[in-house]
Amino acid sequence: MARSKASITFGLVYIPIKLEVAVKNNDISFNQLHRKTKERIRYKKFCQSCTEEVSPKDIVKGYEYEPDKYVIMEDEDFEKIKSPKDKSITIEAFVDIKEIDPIYFDKSYYVHPDGADKPFELLKTAMQSQKKAAIARTVMSNKQNLVSLRIKDNVMIMNTMYFFEEIGTPPVYNSSVKVSENELKLAKTLIDSMDSKFVPQDYADEYQAKLKSAIDMKIRGKEVIAAKEGVPNLAMDLVAALQQSLKNKGAAAQKH
Repeated sequence: MARSKASITFGLVYIPIKLEVAVKNNDISFNQLHRKTKERIRYKKFCQSCTEEVSPKDIVKGYEYEPDKYVIMEDEDFEKIKSPKDKSITIEAFVDIKEIDPIYFDKSYYVHPDGADKPFELLKTAMQSQKKAAIARTVMSNKQNLVSLRIKDNVMIMNTMYFFEEIGTPPVYNSSVKVSENELKLAKTLIDSMDSKFVPQDYADEYQAKLKSAIDMKIRGKEVIAAKEGVPNLAMDLVAALQQSLKNKGAAAQKH
């Protein structure tokens, strides 16, 4: 996995670190092809006025401050406005990780020391002992990020986070629907029957496995077989659906 260098500022303590992307994308990728020739579709960047193809080295960032009027921002301009504080992961507070709503989390990174093992280990041990997560700010890719640092299984993990103003307001939902005691009892019983511990290893991407199988069949010149899994009966009465779900759950439990 790709690593990048950074640093953590903890009060007056400066800790050089390395960030390693924690999540990998296992999705199967596809190319767009011309149906007739089976050749790849290519996208070219053209200048609107000169109609010539533009190479990456000739492309700059422009901010449109008035219609069709742009100010050019060079890479060095972005670097100049970064203060030493912006370039570091500056811890501002320590909080209980449970206080952070998961909706705020974005990308995850593993954090490793980069030549400053003692202060890194001290911070990690102190956070683990106090059962606290750190809230910090840093600038990444020309954008200020709110980040959290937490300890999981003796490993420090950094999550980039959304700012409060980036989280959309939930829609107002006023329902006049009433739930009967019998419906509620059945729903709670079904929930209890499905109660379990979350074990990440128990959940695999089943669709990707089906997709790989379908691709293999096409490679071997065979037709893809349609899935025969049942579909929910939307017309079924709610109580009947709950009762049948409990029966199915009980039957499945007996098989195991």
